[in-house]
Amino acid sequence: MMKAAQEFAIGDFRTVDVPLPQCRGEELLVKISACGICGSDLPRIYELGTSKQKYPLTIGHEFGGEIVDAGPDADKALIGKKGAVFPCIPCRKCENCQTADYAMCLDYDYLGSRSDGGFAEYCLVPSAWHFVESKNPGMDAEALSMVEPCTVAQHAIRKSGAQAGNSVIIFGAGPIGIMAARWAKIFGAGPVMLVDVLDEKVAFAREHGESDTVNGIKQNILDEFKKINNGALPDIAIEGTGTGAALGQAIECTRTFGTIVLMGNPHKDTTIKLDQHSSLLRKELTLKGMWNSHYAATPINEWVYTVKMLDENKIKVLDLVTHRSSLDGLPMLCDDIHKGRVNICKAIYSSRV
Repeated sequence: MMKAAQEFAIGDFRTVDVPLPQCRGEELLVKISACGICGSDLPRIYELGTSKQKYPLTIGHEFGGEIVDAGPDADKALIGKKGAVFPCIPCRKCENCQTADYAMCLDYDYLGSRSDGGFAEYCLVPSAWHFVESKNPGMDAEALSMVEPCTVAQHAIRKSGAQAGNSVIIFGAGPIGIMAARWAKIFGAGPVMLVDVLDEKVAFAREHGESDTVNGIKQNILDEFKKINNGALPDIAIEGTGTGAALGQAIECTRTFGTIVLMGNPHKDTTIKLDQHSSLLRKELTLKGMWNSHYAATPINEWVYTVKMLDENKIKVLDLVTHRSSLDGLPMLCDDIHKGRVNICKAIYSSRV
């Protein structure tokens, strides 16, 4: 038996004892080192339910750990390897899978929202294809829980086309926003400014290396950006909040012929002002949607690159973790976050707690 934090119905999320899964075929059994609480997990638990209303279900898709068992058709040499888990299970048959755009699969399964995921002591992974091995034996195992959101942040910057010489503004100073700022700098862009509307998030981002972070309500964003960019507006805006207000500000801020990447999931109808819509046209801005990340070798497997950069200590992630919980304490932590009793940057389940 093992412990798992499962959703039994909307609003019914608790830690229980369940049978330890057994490997079949190419399946791998991963002992979870840590699993992040995603912004999508809370609506799933308290408002929406699981993707296909399948209950009970072990939540959690941002995770990694160590392979401790392998099915009869799997490579036994994988046992003992540590890494991150790509949670999407594509059909491999639809038009998008045929072009290796697995995040766009038309009939996918998903660990943590459609099948049992990472809020458990162990998770059954379909095959080695889903496992991205860390080659650094000294890397902190908790960092594996940050690979998924860190790769989403990387994907946003890649979609923007950011490169050396570009200036970037990012709306939303949560963990993915901060990691997007770090990726932008790795790719050579600068200056990079973060914008949020909560003082505590602004202060946290500044304390963690993003000194050019402003409060979008209390400060004039255009003026503040011009101060650090020789009077010029940003080439690129990353909208990471999913709100119409931030999208409108991104339109106002971005230079003529600039690019806006829509990264944040909307929570309600998105509206912009008439003059913002007009500005979008008059400046001939490019709007790009993005979804998740790219998991194929061509042009680059972004998950493999994230793990490589973590292995080489070229990007930081663990400094963004502000709350850790055991599996027993996980339902209470999620409830505290949902009801606003605690303020977090990133919260995770850690096997160390």
